[in-house]
Amino acid sequence: MKILSVNAGSSSLKFSAFEMPEEKKLISGYFQRIGIGKSFYTLKVNGEKKQVEVEMKNHSEAFQILIQELIENHIVNDLSEIKGIGHRVVHGGEYFQESAIVDESVIEKIAELSALAPLHNPPAVVGIRAAMEVVPNATQVVVFDTSFHQTMERETYLYALPMNWYRDYKVRKYGAHGTSHKYITERMEGVLGKKDTKLIICHIGSGASISAIKNGKCINTSMGFTPNAGLIMGTRCGDIDASIIPYMMKQANITPEEMDNIINKESGVLAISEQYSDMRDIYDNVKLGEEKSILALNMYVRRIVDYIAKYYFELKGCDAIIFTAGVGENGAYERSKIVEQLEFLGIHLNAPFNEQIASYHDIHEGKITTDDSSIPIYVIPTDEEIMIARDTFHLQNK
Repeated sequence: MKILSVNAGSSSLKFSAFEMPEEKKLISGYFQRIGIGKSFYTLKVNGEKKQVEVEMKNHSEAFQILIQELIENHIVNDLSEIKGIGHRVVHGGEYFQESAIVDESVIEKIAELSALAPLHNPPAVVGIRAAMEVVPNATQVVVFDTSFHQTMERETYLYALPMNWYRDYKVRKYGAHGTSHKYITERMEGVLGKKDTKLIICHIGSGASISAIKNGKCINTSMGFTPNAGLIMGTRCGDIDASIIPYMMKQANITPEEMDNIINKESGVLAISEQYSDMRDIYDNVKLGEEKSILALNMYVRRIVDYIAKYYFELKGCDAIIFTAGVGENGAYERSKIVEQLEFLGIHLNAPFNEQIASYHDIHEGKITTDDSSIPIYVIPTDEEIMIARDTFHLQNK
């Protein structure tokens, strides 16, 4: 059965096609600059890549090209072979505790939640409607980044703010990266050979979050009402004293919109280093002894360690700590700095093996701590696309 996993942005469309239930990836692609001129797309199939420049006025045109490429590359012979299309949606609010088959009421709820994810939910709706138009007979499924975190207790997800803010405006902790955290949870149940696990999952990339998992369910996560909370990220500040915001708005005559842009796009390691938002650039300059980059890295690592320690005590111990996503999977130096600060827990780095693991090396995953460590630490590549395909396959077959 052919299933598509789709992630629509305001001017982009990422996709992968899978043969299910074998979970074999058949083709993947990325359509960019949709509707803004000079649009193009890249494809990867059978290990080969190609790029095509073609004007696409909207997502429907991108989907039509997508289908054409599937046929020309012999992935499908006609539309009827595509049984399901799974769409990544960032925010499902409290409406969706799991993935759902699309109908008009589902689309309306996603649109309603746009105020909570203004950069993500509107283009997701556009992508869903485009898919429904081009592939009308496929089962459309939505998979939410927030769903996996809906198992948090009320005492965890509520803020100590006026309760009517929660009742009337839905102000609460939602978390994000849930699809990734769910994938790693299920993967680690297989690695550890049991379901009753206590896990600390560190999804560390340009955006970053840490979750505490108990018996397959999220009990806490570092991101909050928005993805800005928690860790220091590429351009997001993470946890700060909330009173800084009105103070600086008055001091520097900053508008709410400008402040939102500052804390999301001009903060994080970019602000500390005053030049770089990518941890690869930070690392290159740390090696050169550049002080601002060293400070940025140290602050970045300290916040990660803070959350690992917090969740270790909240879980009352854990079976494993997992690094995933861009930095987690590839940043051997960053991983070593984090583990160094966890030695008080009896955790010791297997330095040679840690250096070998990266997506661009032959070894992509494995345990990076010594056998005598009190808690094993693993590097496991995440795969949000296959999670979307799995949920779509299961719902399509219900």
